[in-house]
Amino acid sequence: MFRKYNLSLNKIQVLKILLTGANGYIGMRLLPLLLEEGHQVVCSVRNANRLSIAEDLKQKIEIVEIDFLEEVEPNKLPKDIDAAYYLIHSMSASTDDFDEKEEQSAKNFNTYLQHTQYKQVIYLGGIANEKNLSKHLRSRKNVEETLRSGNAQLTVLRAAIIVGSGSASFEIIRDLCEKLPVMITPKWVKTRCQPIAIRDVLGYLTGVLGNEKAYGESFDIGGPDILSYKEMMLGYAKCRNLSIAIIDVPFMSPKLSSYWLYFVTSTSYKLALNLVDSMRVEVISKDTRLQEMLDIQPVSYTKAIDLAFKKIKQNQVVSSWKDSMVSGRFKKELKKYVEVPDQGCLKDKQTVQLKNPEKALENIWSIGGNRGWYYGNWLWKIRGYLDKLFGGVGLRRGRTHPNKIYEGDSLDFWRVILADKNEKRLLLFAEMRVPGEAWLEFEIDANNVLHQTATFRPRGLTGRLYWYTMLPFHYFIFAGMINRIAESTYEIEE
Repeated sequence: MFRKYNLSLNKIQVLKILLTGANGYIGMRLLPLLLEEGHQVVCSVRNANRLSIAEDLKQKIEIVEIDFLEEVEPNKLPKDIDAAYYLIHSMSASTDDFDEKEEQSAKNFNTYLQHTQYKQVIYLGGIANEKNLSKHLRSRKNVEETLRSGNAQLTVLRAAIIVGSGSASFEIIRDLCEKLPVMITPKWVKTRCQPIAIRDVLGYLTGVLGNEKAYGESFDIGGPDILSYKEMMLGYAKCRNLSIAIIDVPFMSPKLSSYWLYFVTSTSYKLALNLVDSMRVEVISKDTRLQEMLDIQPVSYTKAIDLAFKKIKQNQVVSSWKDSMVSGRFKKELKKYVEVPDQGCLKDKQTVQLKNPEKALENIWSIGGNRGWYYGNWLWKIRGYLDKLFGGVGLRRGRTHPNKIYEGDSLDFWRVILADKNEKRLLLFAEMRVPGEAWLEFEIDANNVLHQTATFRPRGLTGRLYWYTMLPFHYFIFAGMINRIAESTYEIEE
């Protein structure tokens, strides 16, 4: 798919590449393309267990654990790094100091690479051609300048909205158009931008690698269409044969707009607040040099939507922003939750002898998302609405793939802590708003007995009151859930 760009440049060289943000939306899609081109790839992640890729792919890469916000640890990277992709951002994690975190991360990145032989850094930022920029776009520009102070040639690609299956922009527009036939929207829906398909972003990212014409250069990249956010929503609705009405009003404040996005879509409130701040700024490309240099013909906005839905229908969504840790409320590393505590905990334990353990395992690995929770789905939905109301993640994140689970994935208002299909064990940690900490575990033992355990470590008296208040619901929900999982002919509840 992308090899043609390299061939058009007669670029036949194998490089050793550092890929930061390897767990992110772009990084997970870029990785297989780099391997396909024959490059050696070193993936930088905060937690190696969090790298949500297939085992056969892991065998082809080198993994290093680095948190670029922490103090630099010398000699962590191989010295023979030739080029590096910088795909790190913190916009979703904070509304106040994400710009300071992004600057510090870029500085530490430069320090790490000083001990390598790297020649090129490739950075994906945001289009920033207006005088009055949002805090997000100012931060992106500042990161660019920070990276430029490093020892290598910097290649900057500046993009607006990225459209693809699982991208934040696509999923937000999808949520709005699929759920609201009538929308009362703020004035920022009239702001224009230049959306670009994810396949074209990847084409540019691979095309500039090792390309000396791109050394020390900054390029705007965009699709062929310049559209307002209102036009993008109407265009989406047309592609999906939906009938929607959009009424824009001038009096909706940024904070109210953020709450509107937060309650209607699967985005977090922090991300919604930063997005609304950026949506007031036009992000339009003023540069087509790279398009001509790499001979890329970007696809239209409607074509990008069609391509996204083909991936969704074929269950081939490679990555989703919802699986990012910042889509939830985690403050610690996943591995700190793997050991389920016993002391001071309240538990609900259910067991059932399985007649068809393979089918039960398949049901466990398909839990959540469109399939639901097997029993009392309407009660789970109410719990999701209440969670959203009190600032939680709710159920709208769903799951990326219908029957594949990796450690670190989001699963409705849970986070996957451990997913070992060989050991027949799945462990989830609750990201819903609860006065304490909650785990949900499924395990099939050697005698084909399914063990389902809900563990709650209450926080004070409020936590205990919460557990005992929910006990009548737990009695029906957990018993019903394990019995449905054990059924070999389970059908999805409507």
